[in-house]
Formats: sequence, structure tokens, C-alpha cells
Amino acid sequence: MTDSQHLGPRIAVIGGGTGLSVILRGIKRITDNLTAIVTVADDGGGSGILREDLGMLPPGDIRSCILAMADEEGLMQELLKYRFTEGMLEGQSFGNLLIAALNGICGNFEDAVAKTNEILRVRGQVLPVTGSDVQLCALLENGTLVCGESRIQPEVLRQGSPVAKVLLKPERPTATKKAIEAIQRADLILMGPGSLYTSIIPNFLVDGIPEAIKQSTGRKVLVCNMMTQPGETDRFSVWDHTARAAEYLGENVIEYVIANNMVIDTEALKPYNEDGSEQIIPNQEDRQRLQEKGISLIENNFTEIRKGYIRHDADRIASVVYGLICD
Repeated sequence: MTDSQHLGPRIAVIGGGTGLSVILRGIKRITDNLTAIVTVADDGGGSGILREDLGMLPPGDIRSCILAMADEEGLMQELLKYRFTEGMLEGQSFGNLLIAALNGICGNFEDAVAKTNEILRVRGQVLPVTGSDVQLCALLENGTLVCGESRIQPEVLRQGSPVAKVLLKPERPTATKKAIEAIQRADLILMGPGSLYTSIIPNFLVDGIPEAIKQSTGRKVLVCNMMTQPGETDRFSVWDHTARAAEYLGENVIEYVIANNMVIDTEALKPYNEDGSEQIIPNQEDRQRLQEKGISLIENNFTEIRKGYIRHDADRIASVVYGLICD
């Protein structure tokens, strides 16, 4: 019996941020053969502090994905999510510190993440997209270059100039070997959801990743965000998300786009609208343009609203993914 028969379909999920971890909770129910490939361009919050202090790669997005895929529930989950509220460690999460300690013991970030996967009995594996220390920069339409992932959104809003393109410094860092292997072997590659310019596209800027996605025989699926992000994707449609991702991935790579078509309740949208976010819903133009490009649009109600947060319904996404693999 091969490992894929025993463990379920091979699925590679690419991205970062909270969007990715939400989806992983659903996908881990349909397969143990799951790989999360996560951006390491983050430089804000607790991750940014550890990055500067210890010269290590940022653990935040990786920690969220490990938590989503871990078999450990209950107290262990609580412990890893715990954030210190005072003193020198204020705002820092225990999960980040665990990865930082393992980074010190193992001597490199990739091994530290592998050990964390082991300790927490992760269903599948969580991998950094690269082992290189990278910085995300954005070239704005007015010609300004902004460096540092956490500075991009505030600068776009301050200067009133949208992102023209994003790049990594140093350019084209090497992908981790395991990330390339996971993509090549995948039955399905799921990209997103998450911040388009700061969580999804940075992965496509890593040497070998777009090529591996192109060459993979697995189905290539983009999960469109449900809301625009102020300072990143203002007024973006489903098509805009797809077209921008394709600029970095290459033409004719994305085969399917998953998008929510359920109109969200005004009350739930209110805090988002106040922040400058708008709901993204497929329109006729989106459908037509995707069809012209030979991309299948899978639209349905994919929303879940919990504690005032609008999220993708992880189980519904997982069942669509399973359906695509079984087709």
C-alpha cells in the first residue's frame, strides 16, 4: 500500500497569515498527507521582535499553521497560543518562543520547524517556503520602494498610491527542498486565502516555487479572499485577485478559483466597512474573464462568521477540494 492510499490525497497548501490556518483545520479532516508551505517574509509583531533579536526567521505564520494541523488539543493548544501580557515578553506568544528555542538547539530554522511538527504530532507537515532571511518590498505606482512587510500597507494608505509590484530582497532566494518535493507530488495545490501581496505572492517569488507549481500534475486552485484589504487590494474583484497571482505564477497555471457568492449580512460587514474593507463577490465580468482564460469558477456560500470575524468555512472548502481530487 502506498503512502498516499494510506494517508489520503496529497495536498499542498501555499500561503501565510490567519487565512491559511483557517483552511488547514478543514483540510486536515480529509487527509493526513497535507503540507502547508508558509511565507517567511513577516516582520511585524512578536515575530518581528524575535527576528531582530535573535536573527532568526519569523515563526508567527508557521506557528499558526502548526496549531491548526496539530493533533494536540486542549491545554497544549492553549499553551502555544498563550500571549504574555506584561514585562519584557509582552505581546509575545509561547509558540513563537518554542520555535525560537528549537531554532537555537537545531542551529537552523527548517530543522526547528520539523522538530516542532514532531513534538506537536502535526497531521502532515508545515514547511517554511525558504530557509533564507528575506525582506518583502513593494514598489508603489508613484515609484516609491517600501521595504518591510509590516510597512507596506501603512505606506500605501499614507501615500495614496497602490502597489505596482512586490519583490524579495535578496531576489529569488532558494526554496526549501521539501517544499519543492511536496508541490511536485501533490494531487492538488491550494493557494490562499490570505493577504494577496504579503502572504500569497511572496511564496511565488522564491526560486523554484512557480516552476514546481507549473510542472506539477496536481490541480491548481486559488482561493479568493472574501474581503478586500485596505492598502493592499482596494476595489479588487475576483478577477483582479486571479490576474495578479497569475502575473507572478505565469499564465495558464491556475485552473480553478474558489469564491464566496453569499452576500454577507450588513451588521457583520459594518466593522470591516469602517476599516475600508469591502466584500468581494463574483460578478458577470469575473465569470466571463475567467471563462475566457479557461479557469473554472467554483462559487458558493463559503462564509463562516464567528465572534464577529468573517472567515472561510473550512469544511465547505475541504469538501470542494476533496471533490476536485476525486473527479
